[in-house]
Amino acid sequence: MHDDRSLVEGRLERALRQFLRPAQYADRVPLVLSVWHVPGEPVPVDQALQAAYEPFMTGTVWGKPWSTSWFRIEGRVPEEWAGRPVEVVIDPGFTGDGPGFQAEGLLYDAAGVPLKGIHPRNRHFTVAAPAQGGEAVHLLLEAAANPAVLHGFEPTSLGDVLTAGDRPIYRFAAADLAVLDKDVWQLVLDIEVLSELMHELPVDRPRRHEILRALEDMLDALDLHDVSGTAAAARAELTDALSRPASASAHRISAAGHAHIDSAWLWPLRETVRKASRTFANVTALAQDYPELLFACSQAQQYAWVKEHQPHIWERIKKAVEEGNWAPVGSMWVESDANMPGGEALARQIIHGKRFFAQELGVETEEIWLPDSFGYTAAFPQLAKLAGVRWFLTQKLSWNQSNKMPHHTFWWEGIDGTRVFTHFPPVDTYNSQFHGRELAHAERNFAEKGRATRSLVPFGWGDGGGGPTREMLEKARRLRSLEGSPRVAIERPSAFFAAAEEEYGAHAPVWSGELYLELHRATYTTQAKTKQGNRRSEHALREAELWCTAAAVRDPAYAYPYDALDRLWKTVLLHQFHDILPGSSIAWVHREARETYARVLAELEEITAEAVRALGPGSPAVLNASPYERTEVVGDGLVTVPGLGSVAVSAAVGAGVRVEQAGDTILLENQWMRVTVDRDGLLASVRDRVADREVLSGPGNLLQLHPDHPNAWDAWDIDRHYRRRHTDLTAAESVELVESGPLRATVRVVRAFGTSRVTQEIRLTGASRRLDIVTDIDWQESEKVLKAAFPLDVHAERSAAEIQFGHVHRPTHTNTGWDAARFEICAHRWLRVAEDGYGVAVLNDSAYGHDVTRTPHEHGLGTTVRLTLLRAPHSPDPETDLGTHRFTYALLPGAGVGDAVAEGLALNLPLRSAAAPSLEPLVSVDNPAVTVESVKLAEDRGGDVVVRLYESRGGRARATLTTGFPVARAQVADLLERPLHEAPPEFELRPFQILTLRLRPA
Repeated sequence: MHDDRSLVEGRLERALRQFLRPAQYADRVPLVLSVWHVPGEPVPVDQALQAAYEPFMTGTVWGKPWSTSWFRIEGRVPEEWAGRPVEVVIDPGFTGDGPGFQAEGLLYDAAGVPLKGIHPRNRHFTVAAPAQGGEAVHLLLEAAANPAVLHGFEPTSLGDVLTAGDRPIYRFAAADLAVLDKDVWQLVLDIEVLSELMHELPVDRPRRHEILRALEDMLDALDLHDVSGTAAAARAELTDALSRPASASAHRISAAGHAHIDSAWLWPLRETVRKASRTFANVTALAQDYPELLFACSQAQQYAWVKEHQPHIWERIKKAVEEGNWAPVGSMWVESDANMPGGEALARQIIHGKRFFAQELGVETEEIWLPDSFGYTAAFPQLAKLAGVRWFLTQKLSWNQSNKMPHHTFWWEGIDGTRVFTHFPPVDTYNSQFHGRELAHAERNFAEKGRATRSLVPFGWGDGGGGPTREMLEKARRLRSLEGSPRVAIERPSAFFAAAEEEYGAHAPVWSGELYLELHRATYTTQAKTKQGNRRSEHALREAELWCTAAAVRDPAYAYPYDALDRLWKTVLLHQFHDILPGSSIAWVHREARETYARVLAELEEITAEAVRALGPGSPAVLNASPYERTEVVGDGLVTVPGLGSVAVSAAVGAGVRVEQAGDTILLENQWMRVTVDRDGLLASVRDRVADREVLSGPGNLLQLHPDHPNAWDAWDIDRHYRRRHTDLTAAESVELVESGPLRATVRVVRAFGTSRVTQEIRLTGASRRLDIVTDIDWQESEKVLKAAFPLDVHAERSAAEIQFGHVHRPTHTNTGWDAARFEICAHRWLRVAEDGYGVAVLNDSAYGHDVTRTPHEHGLGTTVRLTLLRAPHSPDPETDLGTHRFTYALLPGAGVGDAVAEGLALNLPLRSAAAPSLEPLVSVDNPAVTVESVKLAEDRGGDVVVRLYESRGGRARATLTTGFPVARAQVADLLERPLHEAPPEFELRPFQILTLRLRPA
């Protein structure tokens, strides 16, 4: 036989494009439109129903960026269409961009009840199937003129309503009544399934040629000038090809409907409220026609929005959950970033997520569902297990630049040794459309072939929402068992995980440690004020809960602010979403985030101040929200304050700081270190007086400015080539001793570079082992990255970086591709490098990005630690981080892990001065390796005190908890504060083990 494959395939492609797809709607009549353009922000449907509308014609431009227009859509089904399926088909001006990245809308009926969303791949609303003829159509479309922001990562002003302009960006194309020709529509789907499968099969496979000839016979049976009249006959030619069952060894795909909705990204938070409503309306409507649909949906925050703003859709969701069409998944408040949230914040993500799903929908979720976050902390397995979570899902590591993950189904082992059964869908997307190319890739890519037989495919339009479509459900029906294709079964993720674990759990490999994404490394730094707002809010919440709890156990009349703290926690958790905290959203999102954090911190300050007042009268006192005792300079004296307690201010004076100026150098010295600042304001020497050794191997606190031009993903990425060029910012406008003892010494250094200006104060006190560097900068650079370097005379084989509830070690060498790929890493409050017997830590109050390199010097091998301070990418926010910033970082010589933990907490939890009584610690632990993470009242409002603590040094720890109040009962609880068993008087923790205690005051 002659090889005419390309001819047949070309014939098929043209028939589909030119004749079949346009014939899916047999007849059309235009509907009558009128419009009301909302003058400001979106309004509820009740207000739109009362508005004054004006006539509107298709072909008219509408919609300045980010505006809303309400369209009345009216008409009547022609009598001659009786017996035929009739739909409203709407095109408000869709572009080539996908759903969620352009105009979209929500249809309501005449009474204001939401019906379904409208987007480029879901333009229809069924009026009647079949129609009687003469039905009146009265609909209301809430149309959002959302602009497409991301085009080649070029700067644009469209990312903020304040700068986007007033020019309309859409032209309303059509609003019609149309007759759906189901035979043609079904034929198109038949062809797509078979053609897509055919193109994935090897050329030498008989099945490929059988499909080709079936498609050719179909084309022969089809009259392109009478597609409607011959579609049924054409479909008959494909019956045999579509009825061939899959082989017994075919890969098994568990498919779950899905709609990844970024809680903010290229749109503001307020738009996500509407995106969720549109998508959820679509899904609940689709389930009426396709009862086999199972929709997996995460992010409790989005459910809460819909419950508040769209009660009709909320009731439909509850019904879908009851009927089995909807599966809440994910166990978290939002799909957060999984690197930067603090330990307690990550715990609260799970606590608030699981509690919402249990209380509102009666569902105990069993998985962490984070398909799109930018790497995953090794603290997750333990947190998951403590919350009753059995499984973990992501696919993001398929984006790795350098190294391919060796497993798709495996046990993930955390820093404490806890393991969670984990799956990376080998389809490598969370937005599958059931395209043959996707399914073939899932089967070929699956790393566990030979031992395991199944994987999961989330299907539906996503990122900007949209969800599954009827076309996807039709494809799934054809793909249940089709020769040459994987078997497709729509089912709950929990069903997949249970089957996969039963099949493969005993043999699955283990991945130990963090799941580091070899991409998007700049998200540890971009939008510094968003990150600073998060860090400060986390610690302010910690402090507020502590003193509110202290007030509650001391004064029965004190009203613990449950509602306010709950609301504030959820606000902070929302802003940990994986495109807000990482800094990868549009300018509007980050402008609002800065404003929100300011409000959060102001309210928490009021709550904390009120709680401190409720502790009782007292003289001027100092309160310590850290669990570790500390001695600091307060006013003109030294004060030693117990951890989680308070003490009256006294006039005690201890060892001070000595200052000496010799020529161009300034010497600062206390009992722990001697610091030399040279004429350029650099740290020429830091001498550890206790260890009697030099800490630095070169100039310390050296600011270095690099060009920063990633290949793509400007806000997200910092690419390795940035290191090849840099400027050392050594020139100083002034170096001035501004404080010279007896308890404090400060050197102020001012530098100017480009159009930017930085003032740093190098501070040493008589009470501190830290050397603090307080930085004020007016940052006006373009596509640059600023780093602060500390070349340390420490031969470190690895670094230790604080993460949630512990720390993670990373090699300092680049022996393997995996090591080399970690050229930018994340740390929380501290990063430590050490050789046997000696270590140095670098602390910070708001940074996350770091790099650590091995640095030869004249005396041997050292280690350079750099903090990544600021960036200036142009997309999606063209003015990222421009403006003034204030932050502090510090050098801690001679630091053990315990020192780094305690001083990192001290830097982030400043002592509080207030009129208060001297208080013994609310709780204390007799082993410093055990760190108290949080103290609060129980979420069930029963009055119990909840204490969460963990082993922080990486070893075994035996400890006893002492309370500053009488305790009637002590229980060990799970992460959600549910009692498990009685707590022993003394407890033993394994390395990095988290323990939650529930204490009932007597």
